[in-house]
Amino acid sequence: MKKLLVILLSLMTTMTFITGCTSKENANDDEYHIAIVTPTLSTSEDEFRAGEEMAKKYPEIVKHLTLPENFEEETETCISTIVSAADDEKMKAVIVSSGQSGLIPAFQQIKEKNPEILTISAPIYDEPEMMSEYIDLNLDTNWLERGRTIVEKANEMGAKTFVHYSFPTHLSKPLISARRDMMKKTCAKLGMKFVEVVTPDPQTGDSVEAMQQFLQEDIPRQIEKYGKDTNIFGSNCPMYDVIIKEALELKYIVAEQCCPTPTQAYPTVLGLEISDEDKTDFAKINEMISEKVDAKGMKDRLSGWPIAVTVYMPEFAVELAKEVIENDFDYSNTDKLNELTKKLYDIEVDYTKLEDDGKTYDDYFVMLMESIFY
Repeated sequence: MKKLLVILLSLMTTMTFITGCTSKENANDDEYHIAIVTPTLSTSEDEFRAGEEMAKKYPEIVKHLTLPENFEEETETCISTIVSAADDEKMKAVIVSSGQSGLIPAFQQIKEKNPEILTISAPIYDEPEMMSEYIDLNLDTNWLERGRTIVEKANEMGAKTFVHYSFPTHLSKPLISARRDMMKKTCAKLGMKFVEVVTPDPQTGDSVEAMQQFLQEDIPRQIEKYGKDTNIFGSNCPMYDVIIKEALELKYIVAEQCCPTPTQAYPTVLGLEISDEDKTDFAKINEMISEKVDAKGMKDRLSGWPIAVTVYMPEFAVELAKEVIENDFDYSNTDKLNELTKKLYDIEVDYTKLEDDGKTYDDYFVMLMESIFY
């Protein structure tokens, strides 16, 4: 009996060891990685911090890679940086969030190395047809449709006049001019006056300061002429340091910035002190903005999006990739994309398939986010 007991215990120990090893091996087999590729902190703070946050949130899964700072002169290095992610045998998804063009070869090479890797742009700016062909999933903002939604929101906020500031090199870009035309068309439909003003051009010799000085002098003239129920829109981000500052003094409407984010102009103009750890805490930032705006007697006269799209997009792409890998999530379904955003961020985002030159792209989705009113 003693010998039999010893033999049984020995067998149990051996089986436990084997089972334990097998479980560990299976666990390792289940491990996977996601690469998120962004610019550096100094090149594009929002995208970098989004990548950094995802790597902190999922340290065993997310690998954050950064592109060289001089993109134009180091395109090949950028491509090789992206492609290097596919050298990892556990890599299941590669996401690029750089807002650059010329990166299609990187996605082609990834698929040559491992066709099973899910590739996502969030966003990049190559030709939609090429992106649709070589990238599994493309995410971006619905920039053109905002030509309609911004004017409609301004109208709902009480604007009777819509002033559009831009400059020649910006207006030469098809998307900028098309959005301007959409704004003009929507104003006509709603019975609003559309006023177009051309500023000094910071991209052809004039300085940003010259453009800002022009705005500082011209905006009061427009408000004197058309009254406080005027919405001011600028097509260039540096314009908003002046536009928001003057709005707090002259009490006109700003329905949305060109890039609708709580971190554009508001922190500078309102003197907000935001610590590094709170840079992506948009609930806290929005509360700080609302308090300052309310104190200026401007409640509900300023609006935007509650999360910086340049943070939201790469973060959402990582979360989406996890859902696809772990739960076989159907990313071709716009309703499911919208539901996932609501679940993760508790905000409404409306994804639709991109339509360009009469063609609909089934793997290219553009979105509009719900508004926040300060």
